[in-house]
Amino acid sequence: MLAKTQHNSSRGYTLQVDEPQKISVRHYEEPTLAADEIRVSTLHSGISAGTEMTAFMGSNPYLHKRWDAELKLFVKGGQSMTYPMDAIGYEEVGEIVEVGSDVSSVKPGQLVWGYWGHRSSCVQKESWAVDRLMPVGLDPVCGIFSQIGAISLNSVIDADMHIGEYIAVFGQGVPGQIVTQLAKASGVEVIAVDRLDQRLALSKHCGADYVINSANVDVAQEIRKITGGRGADVCIEISGSYHALNDAIRSAAYNSRVVASGFFQNEGKGLFLGEEFHHNRIQVICSQIFGVNPQADHRWDMLRLAQTFMKLQAQGKIDMKKLISHSFAAEDAQKGFNLLRDTPNDALQVVLDFTV
Repeated sequence: MLAKTQHNSSRGYTLQVDEPQKISVRHYEEPTLAADEIRVSTLHSGISAGTEMTAFMGSNPYLHKRWDAELKLFVKGGQSMTYPMDAIGYEEVGEIVEVGSDVSSVKPGQLVWGYWGHRSSCVQKESWAVDRLMPVGLDPVCGIFSQIGAISLNSVIDADMHIGEYIAVFGQGVPGQIVTQLAKASGVEVIAVDRLDQRLALSKHCGADYVINSANVDVAQEIRKITGGRGADVCIEISGSYHALNDAIRSAAYNSRVVASGFFQNEGKGLFLGEEFHHNRIQVICSQIFGVNPQADHRWDMLRLAQTFMKLQAQGKIDMKKLISHSFAAEDAQKGFNLLRDTPNDALQVVLDFTV
């Protein structure tokens, strides 16, 4: 059992992956604050069912190859990540509980969002906190969506969608549900695609104009029926499934684009690039959070993406609380990871609660 969060404790704890599929706790001594630093006590942390689970399961390419940052290539010989893996996770929200002697812009009791891993506390600069204050009145748990929301918003910017167009979103897990809501807020006609009726029902409830169960029909043909034979103006694949990516390529209109936002693993089985991809001149674009559409990167960066997403939540234009399906005490984190491993179709956003 993990220790409960204590604001006045000199020790904190972090969840770590000892080996594939095994979570444990490691305690650490709380550092003394510098004059310009603040201490945050974690309230909630979300588990990412995509990227984070690849580290938990052992399939992440960083575990098998070395990323050469200068060459921007994965190369053989060594690996960029090893076990035990400390404080994975990138969906956190917490309360400022202590400030350094020179801090004047924030104060204890204020809430901040960001990503610092599944750990009971973190120390940050005052300037960092100023940029990440929770909007007043927004439920604190909504802070866990800042980073996955930024990732999803980045996909929408890469899609370069326009009012009146048909946008098909392949995959209605957490990021797909977010993209569906963001796209609808942009004034387009949204077609949500998934293999699970319960997720499609939520998509419809959250604004999707059309829903298609890809397990039952030929998605590309159904989308052409909806669009008068044209196909979707833009398809966004955000499940990380090669079969879904191929469906997205087949569903896109001639000479249009597919935004590939999912974190694909291993070989690309299920892609048939000599078919619609080739004959319909489909452009496939990678959307990844550490880069922004080059036409917009003079105006947009990671911080603006996250701040904008949090603002949209506060304005009520999107609703993230509907996506939370399970919550576990942080001390029961293994249960949350096991749920996403064993019965992923039964869960959407799994939250770890550091307050109990």
